[in-house]
Amino acid sequence: MDCRVKPGNDETAIRSSRETTMPEITVSMAEGRTDEQKAGMMRDITQALVKNLGVDAEAVVIQINEAPLRHKMKGGKTFVERAAAAKK
Repeated sequence: MDCRVKPGNDETAIRSSRETTMPEITVSMAEGRTDEQKAGMMRDITQALVKNLGVDAEAVVIQINEAPLRHKMKGGKTFVERAAAAKK
C-alpha cells in the first residue's frame, strides 16, 4: 500500500490510508519477563511505530512469542546451561 502524500489528497484520504496500514510486530524472546515488563515493551514499540511510521496506535498489532530457556540457545548452549555456567 502506498501511503505517501500525493498532490490533491485531502486529510480524510490520508487518515483513511493510515488507518488501514496495519503493522504487525512479532517479538521472539526467552521466557522470564513479567507481564508488566512485556506490556511496557509493547507500549513503547507501539509509540515508536506511531512516531516513525505515522500509523495510528489502534492499527498496531504486537505479539510476543516466548520460548522456555531450555528451548533457546546461544553459542551452542541453552540459556539454562549458560545461566548455570555463569553461576560457577
